[in-house]
Amino acid sequence: MTATPAKVPETADEPAPGPAPASTTAKVPHGHRRLLTRRDRITLGLMAGVPTILHVALVWLTALASIALAFTSWDGIGFDTIHWVGLENFRQLFTSNPQFWPAVEHNVVWFVVLILLPTPFGLFLAVQLDKRIRFSRVYQTAFFLPVVVSLAVTGFVWQLVYNPDTGLINSLIGANKPGHYIDWIGDPDLNLWAVLVAASWRHAGYMMILYLAGLKGVDPALREASSLDGANEWQTFKNVVFPTLRPTNTVVLVVTIIEALRAFDLVFVFNKGAQGTELLSILVTNNIIGESSRIGYGSAIAVVLLVISLAVIIPYLIATFRKERRA
Repeated sequence: MTATPAKVPETADEPAPGPAPASTTAKVPHGHRRLLTRRDRITLGLMAGVPTILHVALVWLTALASIALAFTSWDGIGFDTIHWVGLENFRQLFTSNPQFWPAVEHNVVWFVVLILLPTPFGLFLAVQLDKRIRFSRVYQTAFFLPVVVSLAVTGFVWQLVYNPDTGLINSLIGANKPGHYIDWIGDPDLNLWAVLVAASWRHAGYMMILYLAGLKGVDPALREASSLDGANEWQTFKNVVFPTLRPTNTVVLVVTIIEALRAFDLVFVFNKGAQGTELLSILVTNNIIGESSRIGYGSAIAVVLLVISLAVIIPYLIATFRKERRA
């Protein structure tokens, strides 16, 4: 008999020299790793939630409450004294209030003055500063400084300027002597225009910044092409630069209308809206705050102011959204 050789156990092939081959099966993670800890989520929730709650409570809820109260009669003492009166507040406002229509007229005058005087002046300043003249940063800071200062502080400063005894204007024109006083704040024929000068002083710097930002977006190639065609500086601005500022002009118009409607601080600091400086915002405050507060009537005036503001803002937002969709 021939002996059969013993079976040798098979051994695995030795791997080829070189880098080890990549594993064909990836490791499956046992669980999803959280990127944010519980403390981080609480912190983010507070950072986003607290401002949202404050905004809803102080803006939206108060606006809706004002609209609801505009149809009621309430003296502000106890919720059980609220009585539904329907459109009676609006009827009295439009027919029986001798201050309402003068206040509307003053708001319109405020807008016309702001759009005709400080707005073109702000555009002029922006055009000059866009030429990169020397010390342009200093000039920008100087003209923009009134915008940074509070309107109440601005009112106090201009009160000193208009002071009949020691004011700058009366001292310059010699009207600070007995019998020659000019009461810029107390005279009903002058006080509105005096306040508008102070408002224009601040508004010009605001318009300068808006137009300066718009001028920075004008393509320099358009100006170069215009100069090659033989156009002078005024023709280039009128036919090339100004048409490209159309979006900026829209923003300027809306901002000016809002500024005219919400004007309050300067007038209240000057003379609390009396003797020829009545404004809608002043009427709202006078009817809501005071010994004989009429919350419902003041809310009706606030609703009128809100409707006028929305009539301007909503078309602007619609036009803006349409442009974004087309783009």
